[in-house]
Amino acid sequence: MVFVALQTNDDTRPIIEAIEADNPHAIVNKFPAMVKIDAPSRLVVRRESIEERVGRDFDLRELQINLISIGGNIEETEDEFILHWRTA
Repeated sequence: MVFVALQTNDDTRPIIEAIEADNPHAIVNKFPAMVKIDAPSRLVVRRESIEERVGRDFDLRELQINLISIGGNIEETEDEFILHWRTA
């Protein structure tokens, strides 16, 4: 499983919604101060999906402000932040 854990606040709610929408296979675990999203082998965070929800331009580096932890290998472009496990 790969995962991303984010603080729970007004800034992250639309980000979490976007991740859920783009990753229907993901399991969302909500805790009082954080949300941990687990996915088997791959999780994609798309800039465009977040922008649709926040109503403004969004730089994926803004994720780091509310990021608690991640698990997986990272591939990052201006449009996508991907967590995955490489196979051999």
